[in-house]
Amino acid sequence: MESRVAVLEQIARATTASLERIERGMDAQKSEQRAFQDRIERRMDMLGAEHRADFRWLLGVMLAGFTTLLGAFGAMLGVMAHGFHWL
Repeated sequence: MESRVAVLEQIARATTASLERIERGMDAQKSEQRAFQDRIERRMDMLGAEHRADFRWLLGVMLAGFTTLLGAFGAMLGVMAHGFHWL
């Protein structure tokens, strides 16, 4: 009976040590995961700012092109009006 109790006590000590080691490993993984998530969030914020800048530039180019197109159309109508003696 004593030997069985001794074996159970040994198993309990080994289990306790294993659980502590597993908990330390999980804590280390959690801290690594938080650090990784922070890096990803910083990168996404940086990319978001770049995308906003690209969008503003593209919007400016589109508006400038549209304005140029309207000006060219107006000039063409002016030339036609002059040529057809509408004015």
